[in-house]
Amino acid sequence: MEMPRRALLKVIVLGDSGVGKTSLMNQYVYKKFSQQYKATIGADFVTKEVQIDAKLVTLQIWDTAGQERFQSLGSAFYRGADCCVLVYDADPVDPEAFPFILFGNKIDVDGGSSRVVSEKTAREWCASRGDIPYFETSAKEGYNVHEAFLCVAKMALAGEHEQEHDIYFPGISETVSEVEQRGGCAC
Repeated sequence: MEMPRRALLKVIVLGDSGVGKTSLMNQYVYKKFSQQYKATIGADFVTKEVQIDAKLVTLQIWDTAGQERFQSLGSAFYRGADCCVLVYDADPVDPEAFPFILFGNKIDVDGGSSRVVSEKTAREWCASRGDIPYFETSAKEGYNVHEAFLCVAKMALAGEHEQEHDIYFPGISETVSEVEQRGGCAC
């Protein structure tokens, strides 16, 4: 039996402080949500394995601090990234040259009546920047989080630079406990 090919993809999550970057990641990787807010200091990352077609993909998802005082640390974390997730409010410089995805998080709050950015505005913004994929998400309810990150993995995998990033992790069991077998992407 042939072992599936492996790839390691670095994904960075950007957005202002308090938009729910850490909550989205915790919902996706651990299926957990906490009401308690704790600001991310600097940056942190989590990993999740997914299977896309015949390839086993390890997503290394970097959570960056939204506070302005930590923005000088940003460039070091962007280096080597395969994809970037924008969770309101970041502004891509050149979306055609790099895969960007927009998450509109916290759609569960007040039934959407207290929204600052409407779905229509977000979709128009994405369309005006080269049809950036857009997902309305709720880290609290787990709504659309899995689908959004699956799209992240597929876009990052499709946008891999010409060189192959296939890797093999010697000593790690070939049995993967949380491998996702999914197909299709709304991207």
